[in-house]
Amino acid sequence: MADMFAPLVAQLKANPKTIVFTEGNDPRILEAASKLLAEGVLKVVMVGNEAECKAAAAAGGFDISAAEIIDPENYADFDEMVNTMVELRKGKQTAEECTALLKKSNYFGTMLVKMGKADCLLGGATYSTADTIRPALQLVKTKKGAHLVSSCFILDREGGEEGLKRIAMGDCAVNIDYTDTIDKATGEVKVSAASKLAEVAVETAKTAKLFGIDPKVAVLSFSTKGSGKGGTVALSHDAVIKAQEMDPELAVDGELQFDAAVAPEVAQVKCKGSKVAGQANTFIFPCIEAGNIGYKIAQRLGGYAAYGPILQGLNAPINDLSRGCNADEVYKMSLITACQS
Repeated sequence: MADMFAPLVAQLKANPKTIVFTEGNDPRILEAASKLLAEGVLKVVMVGNEAECKAAAAAGGFDISAAEIIDPENYADFDEMVNTMVELRKGKQTAEECTALLKKSNYFGTMLVKMGKADCLLGGATYSTADTIRPALQLVKTKKGAHLVSSCFILDREGGEEGLKRIAMGDCAVNIDYTDTIDKATGEVKVSAASKLAEVAVETAKTAKLFGIDPKVAVLSFSTKGSGKGGTVALSHDAVIKAQEMDPELAVDGELQFDAAVAPEVAQVKCKGSKVAGQANTFIFPCIEAGNIGYKIAQRLGGYAAYGPILQGLNAPINDLSRGCNADEVYKMSLITACQS
């Protein structure tokens, strides 16, 4: 096991959490759940038909006897769950519509977290990212002060420069771009694009700390300190100012080109005196194209193992799996998700 997961296991053994898996009969979920249960790391709730889950576990040779299996079709507190969802949706959905949605495991599992039956949720082995995030936004909602849900990836590798063996990158999976939120009545800017990107920077730094990273945050661009114009240069520049207002203790700088962010010799030329440039380990991208491409380049050419997307900004930890995931990835994302709670 990579060193980054040993502290997470120790933390969870000392303070057990309960995780919900929305796809209880998926072999990858069952294999990961059996390992978590055997190690005594997490309490597990599987959503699905009990007979189907047990049959799938038996077929794969997985022991899930210690897991709780909950079927939405015969859940004793289903009516209470429906009523709670109707209240949360505030007239946007009827009781009949909520009933239909709660028969689906993604909504049902999310409501288990909302109602305090579990601490966190991991889904997406068969659901799309949107189908995992949508119930979270509607039911768990964003935490106080948050204006968006974002994501980050933790990238880890054995070799390379010491300060870059473990890094964080955000947002690489959720927000396509950043635009001002305008008050329709007054035309005033309610939340600026720069504030949103700054929020991603602050939240990604918090996530980085969970994995032993002392965050030095570079807000990236194709420009360093005004060397270029246009595109997202102003956005990245202004986001640094907003991030410093949100967290005055945070080591954050930008706008920075990637070479200025990581190479001391380049930083000396382009932005001498910066407390971040040349030693950054937490990278914030100005749009999803750059972020998604960037982390995949690091993963495929840089020899990093990539863990995520880790969702940020929600009232409870809810994370999304790739539909191409394997059992080991489910296991590791379970540890990450639980440690966010």
